[in-house]
Amino acid sequence: MTDEQPGQPPRRRRALRVVGIVLGCTLVVGAAGAGWAYWHFDRNIKSVDINSALGTDRPERPSVTPSASATATLPAVPSGTLNILVLGSDSRTGKENQALGGGESGGARSDTAMVVHINTDHTEATVVSIPRDTLVTRPSCPTSSGGSTSVAYHAMFNSAYAVGGPACAVKTVEKMTGVRMDHYMEIDFAGFADLIDALGGVTVTTTQDIDDTRSHLHLEAGTHRLDGKQALAFARTRHGIGNGSDLGRIALQQQLVKAMLQEMSAGNLLTDPLKLYKVADAVTGSLTTDTGLDSLGELTDLAQGLRQVEPGALKTVMMPVLLAPWDRNRVVADEPEASELWASLR
Repeated sequence: MTDEQPGQPPRRRRALRVVGIVLGCTLVVGAAGAGWAYWHFDRNIKSVDINSALGTDRPERPSVTPSASATATLPAVPSGTLNILVLGSDSRTGKENQALGGGESGGARSDTAMVVHINTDHTEATVVSIPRDTLVTRPSCPTSSGGSTSVAYHAMFNSAYAVGGPACAVKTVEKMTGVRMDHYMEIDFAGFADLIDALGGVTVTTTQDIDDTRSHLHLEAGTHRLDGKQALAFARTRHGIGNGSDLGRIALQQQLVKAMLQEMSAGNLLTDPLKLYKVADAVTGSLTTDTGLDSLGELTDLAQGLRQVEPGALKTVMMPVLLAPWDRNRVVADEPEASELWASLR
């Protein structure tokens, strides 16, 4: 990324500001037809009641409040640390998701998982990626029928979502990390592709050829402009790069997130109401959240809190893992490094 010149708004800060505006849809809401737009975007958002599903069998929330100096500059958002589980699901529901590679069967898996940690003063953020191939102890989870699933040992991490939905994904993360997830956000196949198309595409660079017949992505080494379908394949591919593990895919996903932020920052999003509307519609229409984030107002508050993060205070890491000794196609947490990482987020 090009170094920023003194006196110029930092690119990443501009990107975070745009993300906040898109989530809050403030420009669209303030324009003609604002009432209808607010109603439309608000109804777009789907939610699940994680708290009711999991009850009290969860890690405690830290009882820490921000410093007085930080509080004076913060918007009206929840005080203290925030931990948000963000999932990208390969939903098989609906023709659009199936056409984008979701397959013909029902159900879904969480093929992308990140824990977003915001510090007490809301001035720093850490994004921790969890490989989907990580073998974990999957706890007993509630089911929609009122029963519960059995505890599963050495289960793939992404199986939690497949057998028990968002509540089981959250419970599995909390059990393996000891960290309370304050919020949950999910975006599916079609929603991700729609968002990229609404932005007009993204630009990525690969240092090696990618030839993956499973994700249907074929790129020569170099710089490429990707549309929504291609960007989704870029985020999903792993068999055509490196050793075919999920670790290589995570690196591509991190590059794609940065490309999206750059597109939001460098483009004409803020001066093009129609484009902004399309992006806002794609974002809210693709989201499933917990009930604490299922309104436009609550998303706006969260976005305002994220805008406090300085450019140099946003870190991306991956949970430390090792190849599983009994299965070279799977990984396990690398201890004690993994536990030390999670402890730092409590």
